[in-house]
Amino acid sequence: MWDRDAFQTSLRTPSVDPVERFASLFAAASALESEREANRAVLSTADSSGRPDARFVLLKHLDERGICIFGSYESRKGRSMRENPQASVAMHWWPLNTQVRAFGSIERLSEAESDSYFESRSRGSRLGAWASPQSQRIDRFESLEDRFAEAGARFEGAPVPRPEHWGGYRLNPLEIEFWFNEDARMHRRFVFTRPDSGAAWGLHFLAP
Repeated sequence: MWDRDAFQTSLRTPSVDPVERFASLFAAASALESEREANRAVLSTADSSGRPDARFVLLKHLDERGICIFGSYESRKGRSMRENPQASVAMHWWPLNTQVRAFGSIERLSEAESDSYFESRSRGSRLGAWASPQSQRIDRFESLEDRFAEAGARFEGAPVPRPEHWGGYRLNPLEIEFWFNEDARMHRRFVFTRPDSGAAWGLHFLAP
């Protein structure tokens, strides 16, 4: 059982690694919610003009190097992260009454890492990556169904390879905030910051 008080106490330790704490919190949330609910996150980006954009994505991997998501390089989020390679994510878990926010720089995963995750997807999802011109206008939904059928015929009886336009991104966190709901709106906020990915983390407390 996740111990809220013990977790907050652990954050007060100056040497704590907030990415490890993020991972342990994510594991606690996953134990209480379904996987699909626990790994939903809001990804916020901005293009070269500064126009902000936000959407829900699924966090697929989290380790000491950062937070990983996947999708089309040519989607709106892909174009934004290419033009302005920084982003933030926010996750909230009702059973824990807790949220985490992270900001950092964006980099593409290696082809090997993207291939590895792509191969773990269902065949239908892999065909969908070939069929969908993500974020682009289509004349009718049936045309998307036609593209899906064409992809199925193209790879019938064979493995579905990862398209060149599809892969993963890693957010290298430079700031991670933990927020805990409290009575009378006296929420507790712990924010960890560092100037670059190789630097030590500093801890600050924020007023609610």
